[in-house]
Amino acid sequence: MDDFDAVVVGSGFGGSVTAFRLAEADLRVCILERGKSFPPGSFPRSPHDTAKNFWDPDSHLYGMYDMWSFSKLDALVSSGLGGGSLIYANVLIRKPESWFVHESFDGGYENWPVTREDLDPHYDRVETMLGAQRYPFHEKPYQDTPKTAAMQQAASRLGLPWELPPLAVSFGDPPVPGVPIEGGENNLHHSPRYTCRLVGECDLGCNFGSKNSLDFTYLSAADRLGVDIRPCCEVRSFEPIRGGFLVSYIAHGAAGGGDPHAAPERRTVKARRLILSAGTLGTTYLLLRNRSAFPALSPMLGNRFSGNGDFLGLVLKARERRQDRPGKTIPRILEPSFGPVITSAMRMDRKAHGETARGFYIEDAGYPELLNWLVEHNVLTVSNRVARFLLRRGWSRLTGTAKSRVGRQLGEAMGKGLFTATSLPLLGMGRDVPNGRMFLRDGHLDLDWHLAASDQYFDQMNETMERVSHDLGGRYASNPLWWLNRLITVHPLGGAPMGRTAQEGVVDSFGRVYGCPGLSIADGSVMPGPVGPNPSLTIAALADRSADRIIEDHRKNPTRPS
Repeated sequence: MDDFDAVVVGSGFGGSVTAFRLAEADLRVCILERGKSFPPGSFPRSPHDTAKNFWDPDSHLYGMYDMWSFSKLDALVSSGLGGGSLIYANVLIRKPESWFVHESFDGGYENWPVTREDLDPHYDRVETMLGAQRYPFHEKPYQDTPKTAAMQQAASRLGLPWELPPLAVSFGDPPVPGVPIEGGENNLHHSPRYTCRLVGECDLGCNFGSKNSLDFTYLSAADRLGVDIRPCCEVRSFEPIRGGFLVSYIAHGAAGGGDPHAAPERRTVKARRLILSAGTLGTTYLLLRNRSAFPALSPMLGNRFSGNGDFLGLVLKARERRQDRPGKTIPRILEPSFGPVITSAMRMDRKAHGETARGFYIEDAGYPELLNWLVEHNVLTVSNRVARFLLRRGWSRLTGTAKSRVGRQLGEAMGKGLFTATSLPLLGMGRDVPNGRMFLRDGHLDLDWHLAASDQYFDQMNETMERVSHDLGGRYASNPLWWLNRLITVHPLGGAPMGRTAQEGVVDSFGRVYGCPGLSIADGSVMPGPVGPNPSLTIAALADRSADRIIEDHRKNPTRPS
């Protein structure tokens, strides 16, 4: 049986950072990642392959998207080497200092035992490692990004702070789209990489290696330091033993390209220290399933769930005034598919909405060009245009019309594509109320979340998105699920929250589990409330800070967890 100083469960922003930092300190580290490796070029694009790109091992599906559905909320997370970095939109925004709060809400409270000052040096370290670079909006050809210009204009008119946030994307220096990155092949995939091609495919996985995802940064660095990285290995159980932990996992041989019907193989490793980094849902689920092995676990396990205020709105059919003809308008081209998925952000805080406001961000959202074709060229719209074209050609044949150039008619059959060109998704996220509770029901993870407590927050988000839409001359449509009292999040947080004591949280401010020496947590589950902006950077910074303490503890007691 293999024996390690530390076993890390999961390879997302918490797990990758922790594993690298521990390996730097000469600890023998193993990463157990349930998903498979996705080198550039392996992310599916065809309908056939995309339909198989979901995570459900019981159905022999070992893909990247893992969808969890609860009574009032759906959550989409990632399964693969690199965790959420494979499908996130690359945004690296620090949690605003004033949002590290100590305040009550109906039925609970949100109390952050760390400060922005505590995290700033770790934010610095993570940003450097992830190669943070702002979207080069003021240089050609990037200055021709319509959605970025539109967001800047709307924020200015509404009096909201606007920024080009740091992105974990390689644009080049100087920035040039689609050129080879020097030394880019020095990664664990041994794959060449290219600068961002501005095609809006970040959330589907970047097939050009332009994203500085965790497999190209922390995991490649960890691999060079000798970390034992094991993809397709799903942890099912763990228990304390003398001097550490026994960790059991399932090796999905079929996920790694073997026999698709091969039976999973159960294996076991030992570790002096165990770090759970399986994500908010994964870590909470594992702890609830294995709770009997850890009787001293805090009663707060499962609490403080938050969706990080995730909300989706749509600007539809934007228009702008013609400069040469006052009073007349023309379609305003927004081109959401040009650029990375997110390029800019505007922030709403209490100064704008009063002391009752919890604060949020609104960001532009791109998507692949493929979706434009699906929307503009669906069966109903295309069949009508094609029918008109065929009728015209039939009439020309009957009447003997000599006109042989039919480019205009073919163009009309294709359509102008103005609906998608003048529309733009808006992504909102912020400080919803962290009053959710996760628990097991018949062995499955379930969620009890009182959405009504966040109604004021979501109403303010909805209202602000509507103002942005109208400023751009467009119609506004909110997420239709909102009207069904249902939401979807890609940023689930909480479940094993930080606290000053075991009665207040599952872990301390360094991620160490109360009452369980040697057991730590480094992922979004440790958040005692919403981060507000995109949480990946804060998760990574907290993991970096936690790693310092694990290393310190290990040097004091190398043979016994503390």
